[in-house]
Amino acid sequence: MFADRFEAGRRLAEVLEPLRDEEAIVLALPRGGVPVGVEIAQSLGAPLDVLVARKLGAPGNPELGIGAIAEGGTVSLDPDLCYSLGLRARDIERVAAYELRELDRRVRRYRGSRPLPDVQGRTVILVDDGIATGGTMRAAVGTLRRLHVARLVVATPVAATQPEGLRALVDDFVCLEEHAHFGSVGRFYRNFTQVSDEEVLELLARAHMEAHLHQAG
Repeated sequence: MFADRFEAGRRLAEVLEPLRDEEAIVLALPRGGVPVGVEIAQSLGAPLDVLVARKLGAPGNPELGIGAIAEGGTVSLDPDLCYSLGLRARDIERVAAYELRELDRRVRRYRGSRPLPDVQGRTVILVDDGIATGGTMRAAVGTLRRLHVARLVVATPVAATQPEGLRALVDDFVCLEEHAHFGSVGRFYRNFTQVSDEEVLELLARAHMEAHLHQAG
C-alpha cells in the first residue's frame, strides 16, 4: 500500500532513474496521474505535462466503461463488451461526442492554448496512479503512437495483472505492484482523496517553474 500518490511517484522514480540520460518527457493522465508524474519529473529533471483521456461510459450506465477517448480523437473500445451490450455505431458515436466536448474543456483548463509538447522522436513516460482495465491508457498510447514517439514507457504504481493488450502497445511497462484480484485503484492507497483541477494546475505550474530553473541552471 502506498501512503499517497506523491510517495508512489517517488518510488516509481527510483525504478525509472536509468531514463535520466534519455531526456524524457513525462506526460501524466489527469487528474490522479499528475501527483505521481510530478515526482517522477522532478527526480529525473524532466519536463511534465498532461495528456487528457476520458472513459467512455455505456449508454444508460456511465460507470461501465466501454472504452476511452484521448486527445487527438483517438478512441479505444472494448469490442466484446460493445457487442454484448448490443451497441450500434451511432450509440458509441453519441457517447464519444459528449466525452470529446468534456475532454476539450479539460484540455483548455489544464493547458490553455498550449499544444501537447513536441514528442516526435523523444522518449515519453506516460503516467497514471493505477491501471485497472487499461482503457484510458490504451487511448493515450494510441495518440502518442500517432505522434511518432521514439520510445514509449508506461509507468504506474499499481495495475491489474496483465492489463489487456497494453504491454504489446508500448516499449516498456513499469509497474511496482500487479494484482490478479485488483478491485479499485483507491484500495492500494492510504490517502486517495480526489485530485481537483486547481491542484492539477498548481502542480503543473510548479513543475514548469522547476523545469525552467533547471534549464537556466
